[in-house]
Amino acid sequence: MKYGLVLVEPPVSEPVTLAQQKVHARIARDDEDSLVNGYLRAARLYAETFQRRQLLTATWRLTLDAFPACITLPLPPLQTVDSITYVDADGATQTLAPAAYLVDSSREPGRIVPAYGQCWPRTRCQPNAVSVTFTAGYGALPTDVPETTRQAIKLLAGHYYENRESATAQSLSDIPLGVESLLSVERWGGAL
Repeated sequence: MKYGLVLVEPPVSEPVTLAQQKVHARIARDDEDSLVNGYLRAARLYAETFQRRQLLTATWRLTLDAFPACITLPLPPLQTVDSITYVDADGATQTLAPAAYLVDSSREPGRIVPAYGQCWPRTRCQPNAVSVTFTAGYGALPTDVPETTRQAIKLLAGHYYENRESATAQSLSDIPLGVESLLSVERWGGAL
């Protein structure tokens, strides 16, 4: 079943701070701090995409056309399910009571199933009839992110900084040796 995924509340920080990146990349000047921060964001996004994870705490909204037997939430690790809303058969938006479903956050990816003796309610046959708002990520602090992932982000951000004006397409497309092997430690799922 296809789904839509929208970022509701992004992380408040990055897994690697500007100061940490400047030490790692041996950058002594301050006039390019905004550029380095941009490379850190780009490297984090690359890591999250490669690993299929949410690194730092963020809130997402998943929409579905109907309730499946089991709702699988992308972007592990799952922290909480904040709400489940649905459009009922009459067209009114309803909020499902938390007692009506069970959340399995110990599995990756996290999932939601009806509670014992419960069934998913009927929904109106329309796009995005079900909406699940959830919070995912290792935690709010940069140190909550695994060290291997943080090291890969440093390597990649340093590569972006050093090769921003590269003259060849080859050097622009290459990922530095070690980045993907470091990211693979925490990757879940099959091939991209």
